[in-house]
Amino acid sequence: MAMLFERLERDLRARVAGEVRFDTASRAMYATDASNYRQVPIGVVVPRSVADAVAAVTVCREHDVPLLSRGGGTSLAGQCCNAAVVIDWSKYCDTVGSVNEQDHTVVVEPGIVLDQLNARTREHGLIFGPKPATHTHCTLGGMLGNDSCGSTAQAYGKTSDNVADLEVLTYDGRRFWTSRPPPGLARELSTLTDRHADEIRRRFPDIPRRVSGYGLDALLPENGFDLTRALVGSESTLVTILRARLKLIPEPPGRCLAVIPFPTVFDAADAAAEVGRYQPIALEGIDDRLVDFERVKHLNEDFLRLLPDGGGWLIVRFGAESDEAADAQARRMAAELGLQATFFDDRRQAEEVWAIRESGLGATAWVPMAPDAWPGWEDSAVPPDQLGPYLRDLRDLQHEHGYTASLYGHFGHGCVHTRIPFDLTSKAGLDTYRSFVEQAADLVVSYGGSLSGEHGDGLARGELWPRMFGPDLMAAFAEFKALFDPRGRMSPGRLIPADRLDDHLRLGTDYRPPDPPTVFAYPQDENSFARTALRCVGVGECRREEGGVMCPSYRVTREEKHSTRGRARLLFEMLRGDVVTGGWRSPEVRDALDLCLACKGCKSDCPVEVDMATYKAEFLSHHYRGRLRPMAHYSMGWLPIWARLASLLPGLANRLAASRPLKRLAGIAAERPAPAFAKARFSDSYARRGPAGDGYRGEVVLWPDTFTDNFHPAVAVAAVRVLERAGFTVRLPRAPLCCGLTWISTGQLHTAKRVIQRTVRVLREEIRAGLPVVALEPSCTAVLRADAAELFPHDLDMARLRAQTVTLAELLDRHGVRPPRLDRPVLLQPHCHQHAVLGADADARLLRAAGAELTVLDAGCCGLAGNFGFERGHFALSMACAEYALLPALRQAPDEALILADGFSCRTQIEHAGIGRQALHLAEALKAAWRDALPAAFPERAARRPAPARRAKTPAARELRTQAMEAGGASARPPERVGAGHR
Repeated sequence: MAMLFERLERDLRARVAGEVRFDTASRAMYATDASNYRQVPIGVVVPRSVADAVAAVTVCREHDVPLLSRGGGTSLAGQCCNAAVVIDWSKYCDTVGSVNEQDHTVVVEPGIVLDQLNARTREHGLIFGPKPATHTHCTLGGMLGNDSCGSTAQAYGKTSDNVADLEVLTYDGRRFWTSRPPPGLARELSTLTDRHADEIRRRFPDIPRRVSGYGLDALLPENGFDLTRALVGSESTLVTILRARLKLIPEPPGRCLAVIPFPTVFDAADAAAEVGRYQPIALEGIDDRLVDFERVKHLNEDFLRLLPDGGGWLIVRFGAESDEAADAQARRMAAELGLQATFFDDRRQAEEVWAIRESGLGATAWVPMAPDAWPGWEDSAVPPDQLGPYLRDLRDLQHEHGYTASLYGHFGHGCVHTRIPFDLTSKAGLDTYRSFVEQAADLVVSYGGSLSGEHGDGLARGELWPRMFGPDLMAAFAEFKALFDPRGRMSPGRLIPADRLDDHLRLGTDYRPPDPPTVFAYPQDENSFARTALRCVGVGECRREEGGVMCPSYRVTREEKHSTRGRARLLFEMLRGDVVTGGWRSPEVRDALDLCLACKGCKSDCPVEVDMATYKAEFLSHHYRGRLRPMAHYSMGWLPIWARLASLLPGLANRLAASRPLKRLAGIAAERPAPAFAKARFSDSYARRGPAGDGYRGEVVLWPDTFTDNFHPAVAVAAVRVLERAGFTVRLPRAPLCCGLTWISTGQLHTAKRVIQRTVRVLREEIRAGLPVVALEPSCTAVLRADAAELFPHDLDMARLRAQTVTLAELLDRHGVRPPRLDRPVLLQPHCHQHAVLGADADARLLRAAGAELTVLDAGCCGLAGNFGFERGHFALSMACAEYALLPALRQAPDEALILADGFSCRTQIEHAGIGRQALHLAEALKAAWRDALPAAFPERAARRPAPARRAKTPAARELRTQAMEAGGASARPPERVGAGHR
């Protein structure tokens, strides 16, 4: 077998221009999706074009090996994992053709992300109608495979209702558009349908959300013998979809959102069908348990306050030619049905309320103090007018089996989502799981419903098809399968014939991973790194291309290995040990973590709060224990020590730091200018000056972090002036201190712990006196507010320090300090750790109170990220992250705009970009405003970096540029999207 796969890999490499991966890391990452299942693939092909994918299928056919197409890998029923060659369309094959404005269609390749497609078609006033909750990162190929729906299917139907034509390739090499199938195939399909027509009409439920089963009903004469619709939803078990011609619809410009409270979710379900008659765009239902979960997980906390009191809610979205017309529709619905509704005409508030529903999967997965909940019966559907009774029976069935779960979903179409706390690791638990889903299948069929109303069947429900369709249609399905895939090589074991629903589980009765001792405590995961490694549920939010911080390396490379999900999967596989071997010494995990910027964006942006920065630090701690580390760990990891030494002779230190030989020795990127050590440290200057002011608001301790103290002392000077002006007496710690950040980020955790323990000892008097500790550098503040307590979860002084550490903006905001006037445009770039741990709400309130025309940039990570952007081999990726959104936003800012960035990394990256803008710390801006000395514009600081042509000579930069051009070039991409496949 090994020799067979070696020949297969060799032939694929010879004939496929894209990426062919049979390495351990790739096979491990693609072994699972967002489901309960795991099967290690033979290998992975990432085609650069449709022709590449065709070549891959040809080679697989010649070697007689199974094949599976995959999009974003977010399937919940196991469709995206199999012991096959996996074709991942999502990195390169995302071409969108010209919109045909006559018939409102567009031809796309399978890898295009839904939101990116709609961003392009909106230029023509058109969109693709169905919109799953994963719209920011799901691909059209995945939607075609599963016949995805989403909330807007209420108005626009399923994916299958919105596809005009498919270009497909069968395993045996037939390539055609489904609107013009080969004559022989058409005849056989017609004969098959004629024989089983009566049974198809009898057994296929006439409901809006029937996704289960092959689409034989689309081949009935009364349905126009529509082979396109029949193949949508076949989950890569029949054909490989090469291109799709999609139907587009006009997007109503007007919007109104109505929220209707009910005593229970069952009452909400009873009313859904009546509300649906008023033709809303979306009609969703949620229960109080979902809301409680979001409160426990601190999801949408501010938005939850907008919900009217109740135990269940319908969230109804109307669309029309104007907001006023949509509002009139909503109010008419409520008045005629006698329902008390809250109306949200404000677009921002409406989106905030909508986020409560769209966060459903994240809210119900991995809830603190609750059993782990899993998919498995997550999207059944019934006739909408039967939803209330069905939900009551489903809840009773859950309770009979010892389960309690949230019930929510697309109530207007009778589709129910629920993650259930199945026990998937014991024989008794698996027996109960099987008993439940079998009885649930019988229950939904008794209501004239479908096993799946949105996510497809895959491994989770393929075995249950006979309960819904009966023996005659099972024979018809088998015959239908044989017409396209007679050798059974398209995703074998799925649908026809189906493996058992409790086969190939990611957990199962043999799941018993080691639980190694760790440095961080992981209290949120029961002090278990094994549970931490299981935390990722695979929903793929880290693969989104806009908004938030997570995941900057994926956005630039579009590479699964460089997504939070990919890294989390490798950590899981590392503990499992059968594919990724070597434990903490694993080179596969080390290489995947190398391009993790440790930005912590995933800690807040991931729906289950995966914290890859912490996991990276933990891994590096064990990986290099007792071994020589990369030189950058010694040069930048020990920066606080080198900075203290540099303060003795800063001029000499700056000359040495700028020398290329020393950079090479220290593991620093030659392209990256070294930040200049200040002529005098802030703490030394302040020691000579001492406290001043009347301090009528009390004392505060100003934290002199390494970056502010040694590189940007003007920031600390400004902070002292601002604090004293605000009525505080400022004191500094009695001795030089450090939060341990640089040691944490380089995985030198035992040293970091000693540093932090010393800090607490020195500050013990101030901590116990309850003095606020004002920290100016967000990354250091985040250590004191998060990492330190996670390293010392039982230290009460550490907990006090965590509670008393504040940012400058938080302190001023809490005390109601009136800020000076900043009557000008202000662009605020929150540091990644600020976004993830601290938040920037206080900064925004303070700046708006100062009269600023504030724009809080949603530009993601600046790309420098502490030591990351300084390390050799990271420069090109670091700058590509900055070019993704941040630098374009700054270039477009008005000349008179203030650029505020509290993070040393952010300010440094903006300086190194050489775009003629300089960023200030909030303290500098407030100090200047109080002195009426705000400059009109900020000139570019003296940039000490090579010209762009020189930077482009690095292999990483060259690869990024090559990938961008090969994926379509600058003219085919929005200008802010830069990186592998985007320009």
